[in-house]
Amino acid sequence: MRVLGVVLAGGRSRRFGSDKALAELGGHTLLDRAVATLAAQCEAVVVAGRAEAPASVVADRPQAALGPLGGLNGALHHAAAHGFDAVLSIPVDGFALPPDLIGELSPAPAIAGDAPVIGLWPVAVRDALDAFLAQDEVHAVRAFAAQIGARAVTLSRMPANINTPADFAALKDNAHGL
Repeated sequence: MRVLGVVLAGGRSRRFGSDKALAELGGHTLLDRAVATLAAQCEAVVVAGRAEAPASVVADRPQAALGPLGGLNGALHHAAAHGFDAVLSIPVDGFALPPDLIGELSPAPAIAGDAPVIGLWPVAVRDALDAFLAQDEVHAVRAFAAQIGARAVTLSRMPANINTPADFAALKDNAHGL
């Protein structure tokens, strides 16, 4: 199975107060760490929701400001056009994940039950996601996952959920070896 990794990095970081993707931990940005996490597990990596990144970028689809599903949809269409079978998605702060994340989430579709932006998505769901995003409803990852019958999986290791400067400070204080 050919898997494309996507870092969902288009959030506005309102609660964080600055661009969370560029926050540094141990000399590396959170975005760099997320890309490296996927590069170790996927054939190729893209970043959604940013104009510049340490990997190829894909545009949100069908437009910007749709949240994580816009980035995922852009990655799914990119994956289909380049012969990938599935997309592994993680958030920009999702770098401390299991080394066999694909194995833990297989078979697709599946999401991390406690963090649904972490997911393994077959490219075949891109048309369903196009239709879901065309609706005038809330565009929640968990709702889309339920619609397509994605399994919720408990991962062996979850990343930190960094939303505020205090979350990041706590991570830095406990970041031995990161």
